[in-house]
This record gives sequence, C-alpha cells and structure tokens, in this order.
Amino acid sequence: MTDAQDRRVVALVTGSHFVNHSYLVMLAPLVGVLAARFDVSIAAIGLAIGVQNAVVLVLQLPMGYVSDAYSRTLVLGISLVVGTLGAALTALATSYAWLLVAQLVLGVGVAGHHPAHYPLLAAVSTDENRGRAYSAHAFGGSVGLAAPYAVVAGTTALDLSWRVAIGVVAVVGAVFAAYCLLRFRSVDDEITRPGLAERPDERPTLRSVPGRIRALFRTLASSGGILGLTVLAFLTSAAAWAIRTYTPSLLVRGYGLPDGTASALTSAMLVVGAGLILAGGGLTDRVGAGPIVVGGYAALVVVAALLATLSLPLAAVGIVLLLSGSISFSRPARSTLADRLSRRADLGKNFALVTIGISLGGVVAPPVFGYLVDTAGLTVSFGLVSALGVLSLALGLRIVRDASFAVPGAAAGADGD
Repeated sequence: MTDAQDRRVVALVTGSHFVNHSYLVMLAPLVGVLAARFDVSIAAIGLAIGVQNAVVLVLQLPMGYVSDAYSRTLVLGISLVVGTLGAALTALATSYAWLLVAQLVLGVGVAGHHPAHYPLLAAVSTDENRGRAYSAHAFGGSVGLAAPYAVVAGTTALDLSWRVAIGVVAVVGAVFAAYCLLRFRSVDDEITRPGLAERPDERPTLRSVPGRIRALFRTLASSGGILGLTVLAFLTSAAAWAIRTYTPSLLVRGYGLPDGTASALTSAMLVVGAGLILAGGGLTDRVGAGPIVVGGYAALVVVAALLATLSLPLAAVGIVLLLSGSISFSRPARSTLADRLSRRADLGKNFALVTIGISLGGVVAPPVFGYLVDTAGLTVSFGLVSALGVLSLALGLRIVRDASFAVPGAAAGADGD
C-alpha cells in the first residue's frame, strides 16, 4: 500500500458517504410539499422515509457478511448503483404507492454503504490516525445530509419542481458512482477484499445457512460493547432523524420563518455539524473518545431543550446551527470505539450491527415524530429529542467506562490478524 492509495480510498469512501446520505434525507426537506402533492399526511411521508430505513435495517447483516467474507467493493458497487436507481425512481413518482416502492429500492442500495465503508477505512488507517479517517468519512456524510436541503432551497428560489431537486441529487450520485467504481479498480486486493484467512472455505448452501446465522449471532452477542453501541446508535439516530426531518417545521411553524429560509438554515445546521465532525475526529485522536462522547450528548440535551420552548428571540434561533452538530461532534468517537472493540474479521458485521441501530432509529423516528408534530405539537416533539439526549449521555458514559477495561484485549486480538 502507498500513502497516496490510502488517501484515495479515504476520499472515495467519503464521497460515497456523501452520496448515500444525500439519498437518505432527500425527502426530508420536501415533507410538506410531498404530503400536499400526494394528498397524504405528514406522518405518511415519514412512513415512506421509515420504509427506506426498514430495508436498510433488514439488509445490514447480509451486506456485512458479504463484505467480510468476499468483497468490500462488491457491496460498495451495489450500494451506489441500486441507490442511484432508487433516487431516480423517487424523482419520477406519480403516486404515493410509487413513492413507497422507490424508497424500498433506495433502501436496498443505501444498506450497503456502512458495511463496505468501515472495513475499507480500517484497512488504510492506524491507531494514530483512525479518528481522523472516520471524521473525514463522517464529514462527507454530514455534508451529504445538508446537500438536499440546499438543493431544495435553490430550486424553491427558482420556482422549480420537487422532481428537479431530487433529480439533481440522483444525477450527482450517478456521476460519482461511475467515477468511484472506476477508481477502485486499481486499489490493491488486500484493501478491497478480506484476507485469505477470513474468507469462507466453501460457498454457502441453503443447508448451511441456519448454522451460519447461529454462528453470526453468537459472535455478535459475545460483544457487550458492540451491543451497547448499537443501542446508543439507535438513540442518537432517532434524535438525528427527528432533527433532520422536522427542524424545517420547527422553524416555520414554531418561529415563523419562510419555507426557503427554514430549508437554508437547516442546511447550514448540517454543514456546521460536518465541521464539528472534523473537530471531533481530531480531538478523539488527541484526548480519547470519552470526553468527546460526553460533550456532544450534553450539548444535544441543552440545545434541543432550549429550542423546544419555542420562546427564543428570533435573533437567537441561530442556536439551531448547533442542534445536529452536537450529535455529529461525537460520531468519530463512537466509530473509534466500535473499531477498537472489534476483531478485524468481524469489522463489517459489527459495523453492520451498529448501523442496524442507526437504521432502526430511521424507521421509528420519522413516523413517530411526524405523528407527535401533528398531534402533540413542536414543544413535546423537540422535548423528546432532548430526553433522547439524556439517555444517550447516560449510556455513552457507561460504554466508555466499560471500554476502558475491554479495549486492550480487543485491540490485541485485532492486531493479531
């Protein structure tokens, strides 16, 4: 391997994260528009987003198995190509049923990105720079989360259709997919595929599937740290999906901002979050994961609670810029903990398990918070976001405490490959 090749892999995986996260949230800034277009409730559009995340959840472990056992770039290719197809189908939707099907296809594509990304990053990073590698990756994802809001703000200003906004996201994804897969053709096999010792001795058969599934779950259940991180990922994902999906509604209905301004401010919030990811990654390498986890989740509690009052002066609404950033700041620390608690042969599966927590948050939060926004109001909804921050902080402290004892053994096992 060369330093140039390592940097290329990090850059390509970061770009893939940008594309996949753009696909994940491209309906969020259009919730109100799509509800009116298809004559359904806001909660129904939240359900469409939940369908996508449900598919991602179901396919995590199968994608993680293929990544760990056969090829990381095969999973990456499936992610980019099928995800782009789902985005294109979404742009062409003519009915709510079509929208649901398009989100299902999109979910099949998005399902592969974490099980492919994390083993690729682990293959080209070391203990000295792993936090920065993960922060670069998370930075790309956060900018990807911001991109659809910026696109919608731009198309709204130009009085263009919602189809144009989603079409722009799909075209960008298609161009990157072609470039990324072409560039990965020259990357060494030791990066793109698992080591020989980690590959299965024989091809799986229908008869062997139950035994393989039992062995997989035994491996996953043996790591309390990874299971704890999965629950933490669920809590923070639920909070993040509520923030990404309903912050525009908070700003419009709670603080009286115009639609375009609300989308632009939400996009700016996610860009600030991307910058805080880079800060969090650098600090994780310097001071460790514990202080970063505590600081990020404590900030989430405070900021969400303040916004939930709906009584901030309009000049102070800029505090919304820190809302998703409080979660983003701690994300590299969470990824670093998952890496250090994993054996190399289990990286794809362990990160797939953590992603199940992330996806489950995406399944639950959009429809549940959509229902709460419709029935209980914005104060209750964003008060619940603050409560999720409290739970995340408590669990994060527990995981960091336990990891301080477990990490040396896990790291030794990892380095023994």
